Amino acid sequence: MNTPILKPSERLKVVDSLRGFALLAIVLLHNLEHYNLYFIPDFYPEWLQSIDKFFWDIIFFLFAGKAYATFSLLFGFSFYIQFSNARKKGIDFRGRFAWRMFLLFLFSQFHALFYNGDILLLYAVVGLVLIPVCKLGDKIVLAIALFLLLQPYEWGRMMYAAFNPDYAITNRYVPYAVLSGQVTSQGTFWEVLCSNIWTGQLYSNIWQVEAGRLFQTAGLFMLGMLLGRRRYFEKSDISCRVWHRILKSGIVMFIPLYCLRIFVPDYIENSSVKIPYTIIIQSLSNFVFMAILISAFTLLWFKKESGYKWQNFIIPYGRMSLTNYITQSIIGVAIYYGYGLCLYRGTGAVATLLIGVTIFMFQLLFSRWWLSKHKQGPFEYLWRKATWIGHKRI
Repeated sequence: MNTPILKPSERLKVVDSLRGFALLAIVLLHNLEHYNLYFIPDFYPEWLQSIDKFFWDIIFFLFAGKAYATFSLLFGFSFYIQFSNARKKGIDFRGRFAWRMFLLFLFSQFHALFYNGDILLLYAVVGLVLIPVCKLGDKIVLAIALFLLLQPYEWGRMMYAAFNPDYAITNRYVPYAVLSGQVTSQGTFWEVLCSNIWTGQLYSNIWQVEAGRLFQTAGLFMLGMLLGRRRYFEKSDISCRVWHRILKSGIVMFIPLYCLRIFVPDYIENSSVKIPYTIIIQSLSNFVFMAILISAFTLLWFKKESGYKWQNFIIPYGRMSLTNYITQSIIGVAIYYGYGLCLYRGTGAVATLLIGVTIFMFQLLFSRWWLSKHKQGPFEYLWRKATWIGHKRI
């Protein structure tokens, strides 16, 4: 297969499509969760509860922990593109990237006012690890990334708990989750905003740290950067072989990991051993399943000259990922929270999936319209403009 090198404008289409697909999955998951206002209606007829459970289980199996991981991987890829473009212009991008992460922190604070499940703050902080590793060799970066993905902190906690029976692991995010839930279900708009300034963010970010996402996100950022370096999102003999290898290896690895995740925890009596064990296995199984999804998606794209129609259909959604990520939360909380339509009380999985698809279609249509008139989404434009403030635009 002798494929010409793609133009830069074409090269990112598969990435934009994949990012749009990941964001769609995130929207569906957030709607199922009522944007962290968990409530399962018990007044539905039994047959409808069974259908709800079926869809809940399917969506969570396919996308929970995988959509976020895909988003994280592509964040690292985007860093490489920006770093590479700046280097071609003779610009050291590292300082600008640090400033860019501060700007992302500001976006996170705006987003967190509405929704207490923000991931942008985590990205803004963890993204800084790309600065010291961006000039290291591929093998070194790969070794660091794999080490982080193995969850070394959780291994340490698990081993310590195994030899120290009195060691107790507690979920420190729970009190903040309870407080946040009370406000989002019953509070006014201003009460929710005030709660999210502090309590909501403690809930969200402590949970992310305790769920192993700190190390996982750093590792995914680095792997995404390596995918950019190795040009694996460009169609070639090498990239096709690599993605086929990843797909096959992922399927082989996922089966035992899934069994370890489902069957082993019941036999672990010490909860302080079980908690880190569960985090490790869940993190690894999600990572492997994410690799299966990404490789399958990319190989499907490569099968056609410019991807399938359904893949191209979601490209605008991925191109405006920051705008759509923030605005889907603003729309969603207004639908489910107590100060809005308060639909968390009466919507099961089927209803929330329909709402999620509606939000997605509305945002997709807006994205297509906006990008027909502008090169970037509103928040993407502000982010880029502020990133290069005081410097000639590249």
